[in-house]
Amino acid sequence: MDEGVGPNSENVNSVLAQESLELLNILSGQSSAVIMKLFQMMPSDAGCNINQASCNRSSAAVTEHIKGLLEYFRVANAADCRTFLQSMCVLCDNIPMHLESRLMSAAGYENSELSNPSVMAGKSSLPPSKQLIKRPRIDYWMQYIAEVIHSLQRRWERVSELLVSEVQLENVWVSVRTANRARVRPDQTPGPGDKRARTPEPDWDYGSMDSRVTLENFLQGCAGKVTVLVGPAGSGKTLLMSCLGQQWAHGLGPVPSSCLFVLLEFRQLNILSRPLSLSELLLRHYVPVKHSDHEKEAIVDYLLSNPEQSCWVLDGYDEFHNKITKQDLQIELLDPEKPLPVADLISGLLNRLLLPGCTLIVTCRVRDVLDLEGMSDKVGLLLGWDCQEIKEYVDNYFFKKGHSANRALGVKAAELLVSSGHLLAMSSLPALCNMTCICLEYLLLESRNPGGTSIPKERSETRLKVGESEKKEPQIRKLEDTEEGGYVQREDQGRSYEGMMMDGTIKRPPPPHTQAQIPSTLTQVYLSVLGAFLSRDLDTRGNNDKLNTMKLTDILSQHRSELGELSKLAWNGVEESKILFMNEDITQNVIEFSIRKGLFSQVELRCEDGMLVNSYCFTHLTLQEFLAALRIMTSDDVSDMHLKKRFSLRTRWMTRSDRRTVFTDSLHLFLCGLASPYCTPALVHLARTSGGTGGPIWVEKRQSLVLNLLTKLCQSNNLTGPKILELCHCVQESQDHQLAKQVVGVRPTLELRNIRLLPNDIDALAFVVNSVDNNGVGLDFRACSMDSECLDVLPRCQYIHYLSFCSRKYGDKFAEKLSSILPKFKSLRKLEFCGASLTSTGAASLASALPNCPEVTEINLSDNNLKDGGIKPIAELFTKLPRLVLVKLGQNNSSLEAVNFLIGKMSSFSNIEQIHADGMKELTVTISQKSDLDSHKTKCEPTISLLNQKWSRSDMQQLANSLARCPALSIVNISGGHLDVDTLRMLIEFLPKFKITKKIIVNDSGLTMEGLVSLTALLSDCPTVVELRIRLQSPAQVSIAFSGGRKNTNGVSKVLCLRCCGLLPTHLERVWRSLGTCPDLTFLDVSSNCLGNNGLRKLLDILPRLSVIQEINASNNGSGKERVVMLAGALCSQNSLTEIHISDGETEQVILKFCHGERMNNSSLLPSDMTTLCKRLVLCHCYLELDLSYCLLTDKAIENLLKVLPKMTSLQRLNVSHSITSTTGALALVRCLNVSQRVTSVELRPHAESFITFDSVKAKETSCRLTHCSLQGDNLERLLDILQQGPKLSDLDLSSNQLEDEGVKKFVDRLQKLKITSYVNLSNNGLTQKGLLDVANALCICNNVSGVDISLKAEDRCVIWSTQYEDCVKTLSVTDSGLEHDHLVRLAEIMSVTPSPIKLEFQNNLLQSDWIEDFLKLLNSGQRGFSMSIDERWIRSEEAVSLLCRCLHLSSNIHTIRVHHTTLHLSLMESTELTSVSLVDCAVEGHHLASMKSIIQRCPLLTQLDFSYNNLGIDGAEFLCSVLPSLPNLTSLSIGSKEASVAVVEKLSEALVQATAIQCLNLSGHAVSDMAAKIMTRMLPRLRSLNLSHCEWSASGGLQLIQTLGECVSLEGLCLDCLQLNEESRMALAQALRKINSIRSLKLNKIATAMGPSQTNGVLDLLAAMEGLNRMQDIELNGWMMGDRGIEELTRHFPVWMELRRISLSKNLISDLLGEMLLEALKSCTHLEELHLPSNSLGDVTAARMALVLASLTNISVLDISENRIGHEGSVSLSKAIMCMKNLTKIDLTSVGTSKLCPVAASLAHCPLLQDVRLGWNNCGDKVALELVRVMPLCRKLKRIDLESNAISVSGAEALVKALQSCPAVQIIRLWRNNVSTTKAQTLSLKERRLNFSST
Repeated sequence: MDEGVGPNSENVNSVLAQESLELLNILSGQSSAVIMKLFQMMPSDAGCNINQASCNRSSAAVTEHIKGLLEYFRVANAADCRTFLQSMCVLCDNIPMHLESRLMSAAGYENSELSNPSVMAGKSSLPPSKQLIKRPRIDYWMQYIAEVIHSLQRRWERVSELLVSEVQLENVWVSVRTANRARVRPDQTPGPGDKRARTPEPDWDYGSMDSRVTLENFLQGCAGKVTVLVGPAGSGKTLLMSCLGQQWAHGLGPVPSSCLFVLLEFRQLNILSRPLSLSELLLRHYVPVKHSDHEKEAIVDYLLSNPEQSCWVLDGYDEFHNKITKQDLQIELLDPEKPLPVADLISGLLNRLLLPGCTLIVTCRVRDVLDLEGMSDKVGLLLGWDCQEIKEYVDNYFFKKGHSANRALGVKAAELLVSSGHLLAMSSLPALCNMTCICLEYLLLESRNPGGTSIPKERSETRLKVGESEKKEPQIRKLEDTEEGGYVQREDQGRSYEGMMMDGTIKRPPPPHTQAQIPSTLTQVYLSVLGAFLSRDLDTRGNNDKLNTMKLTDILSQHRSELGELSKLAWNGVEESKILFMNEDITQNVIEFSIRKGLFSQVELRCEDGMLVNSYCFTHLTLQEFLAALRIMTSDDVSDMHLKKRFSLRTRWMTRSDRRTVFTDSLHLFLCGLASPYCTPALVHLARTSGGTGGPIWVEKRQSLVLNLLTKLCQSNNLTGPKILELCHCVQESQDHQLAKQVVGVRPTLELRNIRLLPNDIDALAFVVNSVDNNGVGLDFRACSMDSECLDVLPRCQYIHYLSFCSRKYGDKFAEKLSSILPKFKSLRKLEFCGASLTSTGAASLASALPNCPEVTEINLSDNNLKDGGIKPIAELFTKLPRLVLVKLGQNNSSLEAVNFLIGKMSSFSNIEQIHADGMKELTVTISQKSDLDSHKTKCEPTISLLNQKWSRSDMQQLANSLARCPALSIVNISGGHLDVDTLRMLIEFLPKFKITKKIIVNDSGLTMEGLVSLTALLSDCPTVVELRIRLQSPAQVSIAFSGGRKNTNGVSKVLCLRCCGLLPTHLERVWRSLGTCPDLTFLDVSSNCLGNNGLRKLLDILPRLSVIQEINASNNGSGKERVVMLAGALCSQNSLTEIHISDGETEQVILKFCHGERMNNSSLLPSDMTTLCKRLVLCHCYLELDLSYCLLTDKAIENLLKVLPKMTSLQRLNVSHSITSTTGALALVRCLNVSQRVTSVELRPHAESFITFDSVKAKETSCRLTHCSLQGDNLERLLDILQQGPKLSDLDLSSNQLEDEGVKKFVDRLQKLKITSYVNLSNNGLTQKGLLDVANALCICNNVSGVDISLKAEDRCVIWSTQYEDCVKTLSVTDSGLEHDHLVRLAEIMSVTPSPIKLEFQNNLLQSDWIEDFLKLLNSGQRGFSMSIDERWIRSEEAVSLLCRCLHLSSNIHTIRVHHTTLHLSLMESTELTSVSLVDCAVEGHHLASMKSIIQRCPLLTQLDFSYNNLGIDGAEFLCSVLPSLPNLTSLSIGSKEASVAVVEKLSEALVQATAIQCLNLSGHAVSDMAAKIMTRMLPRLRSLNLSHCEWSASGGLQLIQTLGECVSLEGLCLDCLQLNEESRMALAQALRKINSIRSLKLNKIATAMGPSQTNGVLDLLAAMEGLNRMQDIELNGWMMGDRGIEELTRHFPVWMELRRISLSKNLISDLLGEMLLEALKSCTHLEELHLPSNSLGDVTAARMALVLASLTNISVLDISENRIGHEGSVSLSKAIMCMKNLTKIDLTSVGTSKLCPVAASLAHCPLLQDVRLGWNNCGDKVALELVRVMPLCRKLKRIDLESNAISVSGAEALVKALQSCPAVQIIRLWRNNVSTTKAQTLSLKERRLNFSST
């Protein structure tokens, strides 16, 4: 019997008939081998013809045969048909899954043995196992899909249980990204010099409202692709993916039901730590199955064979702990059976290395798209709810409550929600909208309770009436990621807030029946949300059982214990980036409480072993962050340091290198909000019981810390635009108007670049901007995305003086909207609408609105598309805006017609000052502000600049007509446009009609020789033209100058300059003809042409015609030697020709002058010529400079010169540069010292610059520099003879003269006979240690030698200093000289016989310890005394102690001994006792001191011990305890520390009490326990000096010490820097100061900043307490921020501080006017020596007062006014003050706000004692450097100049190098960060090692 029905009751033949068409297409694509095997299944008689016909390979024939095959089995018996279908499924590829499933289902599992022999003959030869392998594989696959369907349905039931409204994918909207721009956008803040240099691009462009699609449509066509859906936390991504899975389970949605739907959550994947294979991930972790391994293998095998039949949804990439990156290299596919880390599996899927062809859907936040760039095929932004959708949700929420009262409550809730910007912004996110509804329900119910707690409400103007928005179409706002805050919405174009008026207020008043008050900040909203959650109880299904309407503070108190644990959990989660918490993380009662209150959501997690466990997360990430902020503000388990670390501003610019975080970066916002006084009551209730301490005091301290951190950010001037906006949000949260003032105080213009702006952003800006009052602030929205509703809110920003809109996104509609609000900006001064899409329509809109802004001074509409029509309405504004000064209209596709129109306006509007056009790029109109009050001033004529225009004859005619109608013009510049001859002649024709006072410029205009000839006629034809300058060679230049508007031009000098024009003699003739008779020509320049001798002859021929000529320059014209004869003839024939300059050097020079002077260079002068020349010059009685540079001076010529030299009384300067070729010649010229008594300086160097200068009378002192000669043997003797007979020398420089040791010794032997008053420089003479000893011997043999400074290595320095005073201290300084033991022995011998006191300085000489000991033994100090310092790197730690001990053991004459860093200091004197021992900052540890004990105990006269800044520890304290009893005369002990330690002071305190002789004590940096403080109070009253700076102590311990200070009646010095004083300690300090009248030195730096909110009153109290301190000599109050009131209080004390010598007041907010008051008050402090006022706000007023006051304070030696705001006028005033400061040694003008410091630099010449000058960070240029070069030789003691971070170029640096040659005392000039390249800096450093270009 024929079995026609298969196992699934479907007729197999019918199935084949139904699917024949699709099977035909499939079989046509198979290989011929497969087709042949299927043909073989037919009986031989039926298949023979087919097999034979198959040899025909045409596709049509094959198709026909396949049709025959299918037709045969369609009518065959069922068994044969089943066999055929089974074989076909096994053999064929690319059969769709749904078709394969149907065929296999119809064919059945078994292939029954049939009796038909024909069928048996045609069966496939495949084994049965391979024939039947697909059927069970498909069945297992379908069974797994069924299990996945069940899992997803169960998941959806669980997820949808608490939904308020139904989720419909067709109502969810997505904006598709339209551009794929993956570029890194680093968040860097430029320095003040480059702030505008680079700004990142805007965020991702996700299209407009018109391009939005539904989520269902967005996912259509995603098969086989990687699709990314982005949205912020709470936007519903996870819910939508669950809904997508549920729809797939029901055969709906965009994902085909035939695909396997794999939904993986990254938060679940995070717990999988061990490597997994793909099958384990799918069958163990996703939906576990209990199938056999064979069945699992079949499922995976099917998946691998058909990857396109799977859809993988990867949800929440932002929560993944790892980072996915694109695989750029082509690598092999991953092995799916190989266990891999989860991150590698996911990366393999995304990079198509696993299951290539599968469908992938990834959800994440916007910032994470960068990670997926290059892997994603499609990206869409999930759009948030608009106002209508929010209202619908609110209505559903309250409808779900189930009774009419709640429905009414819902209406009121909707009214409140749309009236609050914060709530409306939150509600655009579904998750936060739910929280908002809970909050509103709580607030509304609370408002019914009379005892309800009120929260400050928002401005009533922002209320919106319900129903108005219902008339509008639904609009969608975009949502951006946590970089904009988890709650922040992003809105698309075309949307506006319903009911909102143009000024940002709302059309209708608030609803009359609603009394609930809306929180005014986001933080207060979340505080209310927390109260709302705590006030309700949920049953297990999430329904409200009841709602508690207690006060917020009462609710917090009721649940404070649970909140304490929850906030701690939240904080730990934030720290560890953890959002899922397990049972072991939380106590069970808190879990139940949190679920019941709705604070927790329960999440099922599948562990690695496949088990399901419960985990918990907060309802929203922002709620966790808020609770974490609560923890920070109420608990001391979060340190201040940790808080500072977490407090930072986020940026909206995304970069690949940003630190990944799962949170929304809202923590700092909540911290700022909680620092507001409005939140203080709630915080106090929590702080008392949540682990915090101190209640109100603790909260106040934390709030102060947050506000201080915010203050620093407000004062920072290097924040980028996104961070500035974030700062505004933070300040708004804090509700602190003083902080808002600081934001705009630091940055008058808020630059918000390249970010998307929202109305709540504008609202935050308004809070900040409105704090400036009338000062005004600017807003720069360059490249920002801003929708029209932002403009509705913008008028809330008052006092705006500058608005900038620069983006192509801004067009006519935006301009029209802007025009409607512009009249509200009454203080607007500058408007920029550039780089936009504005046309004439938009320009007209703006032009109609701007007259209502009367203060506008500048309009910038450049880079738009206004064209000529758009220029005209803007031009009409010129007369309507009385203060307008600048209009920019460039790059607007305008033509010369627009320019002519603007020029035409000049005739009717005389205030136009300049019209500037540069091709199509620039068009600027400048307008002057003239009034009747200015009528007496000189009128400034306007200028017109039309550059790079395309001129035609007609264009020039139109322009000329316009110019002729204009009033007087100053300059007309038409450079850059090609002028042919006709066009030029048109200009020349009209030129006499122009009223031009200065000149016309026609550079780079293609002028030809014909044009040149035409122009020269103007000097004769146009009386007003007085100067014509033409250059035809590049760069081509033409300038026509006019007589300045003078009517009478007779006798006016005229100039013709035709340089570099290629003139030939024939051209010259044409020029003379064109020039005609021009009797007024005074200057003619035809240099650099091709005139030759013929041209020069023609030039001389016309001399008689030039009656008033003064100078002719014919240089560089290729004339030969014949020119000398011609010029000589002219000199004889022309009586007016008095001077001719001729030279043959690189530049041929021929200059004819008609005035007196002599110059001869580049010539070979014979001795006879020299005599003739000089005799002629003797007759000259006026100022004379003789230039003999580049002349070959023979010895005889020099001798003849010296003979005549005394008679040349008018000679002031002799230049012989590059004219001396030998040492002999140089020595001959040195003889001028003996020949003429007027010589002031001699500077000679062969083949280099060389000068001799003279005075008009006998010189008092002379400077001599003779370098780079060969002064060996007789040459040195000759020089010494000359110098010995010569006059007194101030200095002698013999450096680089090859003297070597022998020459130096000869010089030193004769030194005593030379008359030198300042120094001798013998550097770079090849000196060795032997020569060093000879130079050192000069200290012994020369009475007038005061010091020797030697360095033998790289610097090769040797300077001998002289003095005019006897018995002074003599100094020997030896550095980097590699001294050996023998050298030290010899030096000891020399020093021992030197009669004067000696100071020895050895640095880096590789000295060994035993050498130092031997040197010390050999020294004979006698009664004159020695001081010695030895600096070696090894003198540290234990070696330092050992060396000190050995020195004390070896010498009994040591008076004081000290080791500081790596330097040993000794002072020795015969018959003296040791009085001082110091080991300071040299890495000594306490146990090292044991070896000193016996030595110290043997020194009873010791008065001072200093072991500061080492690591003494308990061992060091014990050492001191052991030696103090044996030191009865010890008066001073210093043990300052870098690291706080309680043990040292505690151990030492009792010993200090017993050491009754101690009067000076330094314990800075230590930690003082309460017990130690109590003991120390017994010794403090006897002290005369006390240093407790940087100490740490408890409040009670510190109070004890400070109160005891009142008993220190003899205290003269007190230092309490950087102490943390509370209010009580501060009051105690003030009381103590009132009692200590003996104070001479008081240092209280930075203590005021630690006093908290009461800082102002505390400062005034402390200042008032200083009233009785009449003996004050030194006071430091740095960092007090005392401001005006504090300065006024301080200055009251100055009249009685008559002995004041030093005052330091940095960082005290001293204004310019108060600075003047301070200076005036200091007049009474006549002994003042140091004045430190850095980092304030001093300006020109203070500087002017300095000029008056500092002249009377003659003892000033140090002046520091760095980091102030002094301008150019202040610089001039300051220079006047400096001229009077004869004792000044150091001046610091770092960053004073002006680069014009030349007057200051020049004034330093009046300060002979100056040692240190600091002018860094002022942008000073070469002029300042050159002024310093002039001053440096006059300041003989100058050691250091700091010029870092200026604008000094190579030329300035080279000038400094040259100046250093005559300034051996200068040790360093810092030039870091100047305009000198690295290569050039290295070159200059090698040339002069004292130049420092590094940052250190």
